[in-house]
Amino acid sequence: MGRGSRNKPRRLAEKLLQIRIALGLSQNGMVRRLGLTEELSQEYISGFERGIREPSFSVVLQYARSAGVCMDVLVDDEVELPPKLPGIARHGEILRKSASKKKLKH
Repeated sequence: MGRGSRNKPRRLAEKLLQIRIALGLSQNGMVRRLGLTEELSQEYISGFERGIREPSFSVVLQYARSAGVCMDVLVDDEVELPPKLPGIARHGEILRKSASKKKLKH
């Protein structure tokens, strides 16, 4: 693996801001909604929304879950957020690890 820079989603910051506004939350409220009060602060949310900080995959996943969208909606610059948030994520066909273990036990 090289150490070259990777492509970053150009519209991620814009989408994260759209999500917070659509949910009617302050930046501190967004930290609480994400369930990351021990890991993040209002300053991090501000940095994400201004594009000066890049959230980790786990933070992007929490944003996606809060918004009710799939993660690819956030990171794919060609895909728009749904007009109404939270949306209805189409994760039904994805088998979660814990669910697959439960099925194997029965």
